Order: sequence, then C-alpha cells, then structure tokens
Amino acid sequence: MEEVLDIDIEQTKVGSMGRWTYDSLISLGVGESAAAYINLLVLLMITAVLIYALQFIFRAVLRKSFQKIYSTSGLSFFGYLSKNRFPHFLALIAPLILAKNAIPIVFADFPAWIAPLDALTEIYMVFMVVWMLMALLRSGVDVLKEKEPFRDKPMESYLQVAQIIFFLFGAVYLFSTLTGKSPMVFFGAMGAASAVLLLMFKDTIMGFVASIQVTTNDMVRIGDWIEMPKYGADGDVLEINLTTVKVQNWDKTITTIPTYTLISDSFQNWRGMQNSGGRRIKRSIVLKQASIRFIQDEELPRFMKIQGIAGYIEERQAEIKRHNESIGADRSVPVNGRNLTNAGLFRKYVEWYLQNHPGTNKGMLMLVRHLAPTEHGLPLELYVFANTIKWVEYEPIQADIFDHLLASARFFDLEIFELPTGMDLREVNFLSPSSLSEVKN
Repeated sequence: MEEVLDIDIEQTKVGSMGRWTYDSLISLGVGESAAAYINLLVLLMITAVLIYALQFIFRAVLRKSFQKIYSTSGLSFFGYLSKNRFPHFLALIAPLILAKNAIPIVFADFPAWIAPLDALTEIYMVFMVVWMLMALLRSGVDVLKEKEPFRDKPMESYLQVAQIIFFLFGAVYLFSTLTGKSPMVFFGAMGAASAVLLLMFKDTIMGFVASIQVTTNDMVRIGDWIEMPKYGADGDVLEINLTTVKVQNWDKTITTIPTYTLISDSFQNWRGMQNSGGRRIKRSIVLKQASIRFIQDEELPRFMKIQGIAGYIEERQAEIKRHNESIGADRSVPVNGRNLTNAGLFRKYVEWYLQNHPGTNKGMLMLVRHLAPTEHGLPLELYVFANTIKWVEYEPIQADIFDHLLASARFFDLEIFELPTGMDLREVNFLSPSSLSEVKN
C-alpha cells in the first residue's frame, strides 16, 4: 500500500506542475481538447527554452574550463578534446536529463506519446555516449600522431574499427533496453545473418586486414610517395583508413583507391629514394654512329687541351703503344691494333664531368655506358644520382648536365642524332633539270 501511495503522490505532483495552463484555459471557457493542445504547446516552449539555456551555460563553462586547463598545463590532449567537441557532447548530459524528466510532465495529457519519446531519449543518450567516447579516442589518436613512431601509421583505420565496436555495443544496449530481451538474443540473430553481414561489410573487413598487414610489413606510411598507374595514383599518401587510401597527386588532385589493393596489386613506393638522399638520373644521349672514328696521333694535342681527360689520354696512349708493339701491329692501317676513339674520349670526359659536378651524389652509383645500337644511333646512357630528392632542385641539375654534354659532343667530332625536320629538308640542294644536263656534259 505504501508503494502505491508513493506512486500516486508522485503522479499528483507531476500533474500539478503541468496543469496550471490547462486549468486557466478551462476557467476561461476554452474546450478541453483545445486547452490540452495549447497547454502542450506552452510546456514544449518552456522546456525548449530551459534545455537551450542549460546546454548553452554548460557548454560555455566546459569550453572555458578545458581551455584554461590546456593553457595552464600545456597538455595537448585537452586542446584536442576541445577541437573534437568533447565539451559540446559533455554539455548535452544536463539538457538530456532535463528532457527525459520533462516528458511525463509535458505529455501528461497524451500518455500514449510518453513511452516512444522516452525511447527516443534513450537512443539519443546512447549516441551521445558513443560520440563522447569517440571524441576521447580521437583526441588520444591526435596526441599519438605528434609522436614520431606513430606519425606515419594508419591510425584512422584503428579509429574506425573502434567506432564500429562502440556503435555495436550501443546497438546491443538499445536492443536490450527497448525489447527487454537478453543481449544474447541479439547476437543470436546476428549469427544467423552473418553471411549477409559479411557480404555487406566485405570491403571494411578486407580493408581492416589490409591496414594491419600494411602496418606490420611497413609497406606504406602516411606521407610516402606511391605510384599505382592502374588507379591513376601518383603522389603522396594523405590518409589510410579502413576502406580507402587517399593519395594527393602532383597536380593536386585526390585519387582514392581501396585499401586492400595495397596487398593485392603491385605499386611503387618511392620511400627508399627519399631516404637515400639521392634521386636517380637515367637518360641517354644518342650518338650518330657515322661520326664515331679513330683518333690520329697528330690530333692528340687538340684533345689534350680538354680539361679532365689529358692525363687519361697520356696514360691510355702509352698503354695502347705497348700493346701494339707487343703484337707487332701494322699501324699503317688504323684498324690494326688498339686505338683511341672520339666516342671513348667523350665517354671518359662525361665520367670526369659527373665526378666533378656539384649536383651529383658522389657516394652513390655513377655509371656511363653504351646501350645496344639502334636504327637511331648509339645510346650513351648516364646512370647517376643527384644529391637531392627535391623535384624543383633535381630537374635543374639534370638539365644542366645534359645541356653541357650536348654542347660538348661537337668538340669530340661527334654528332647527336635527331630526326630531320622540315627546315632540315629545305637545306637539301635538289638538282634541277639544267644542272642535270651540265653534269651529263
């Protein structure tokens, strides 16, 4: 009897708090139905104003409190909490409690609405708790990103996994609260629908597994320059999450590729080049093969004036002379025995030039070699590394090297091959009929 009496007393209190407007309207001769709706509207307006005022006050106080803590302590975690709107979500607790307690008062004349609205507040409360937990977790992740070991790790993937887990637990709680059934019933239903769920979340599951493998094997980091022509990706990795990898291309466009393609498809990661401190120059100069010839002894003084190869010519000429004398080579025919060639001298000059160029990396491989001759000529390939990895510095170094070498080839009586243009054809002297008759005579 005491419990029933207590319930009646509470209901009487609740009724008296929300009946003043209704009783006043009835006393003025307004109908009961109209008075009930007007009373509901007035109570809704009063409750909305109270909720907004309460939320505004709490949010302002919490924001200033967190800013004060951050400014005095210097802990970046509190700064990130404000950035991720944790004070905003925390300030919703008091208005939500007020709204939940106000529902029986505001809707006292409409009891059928109380249960659904109470359920809606329960749902909103679950979302609010999840948002608060996510704000806390994201703030922790932001702090970890400041640390060097975590700066290039795909933390977004793990954050999304945590978000899925939080929402899953929230869904289980709501199912149990709204239905009054055990959470095991929910998991039983999930087990029956596991095949459908696996199909729905296939990309998420594959992306999660891929992100773990990528991190474990250190295949890709945030900030790496990767190239995947199949997906049109050629630039820096901005973000790695559960389902996608964002790559900012060099033209500032963004390419999004599935995360699992990092382990299922091939791609090129330029991190090794960036860590080495040198960027490769691999380019050829095509020499016209008809311009390659032997060097006569009387020409050597002219070539010895070229800085960088004078010592090589003396040393090489002495070696060639000893060899030719040892085999008794008939030097009246230049092809007999060994000889210096203008292409060989040019190749040695290129090696010297690269060794002394301020833009080349002397601690990395440096090679000048002949490739297989083609219908266009003899390719002389330079395989060398610049002493920088920055694109804007690398290109001028490469251009400076080839500018000089292309201009230097003529000093070795070599010609650079290129296809003839229209201007070249104009310079060809075609024989006229009159000139042909002169030739015949």
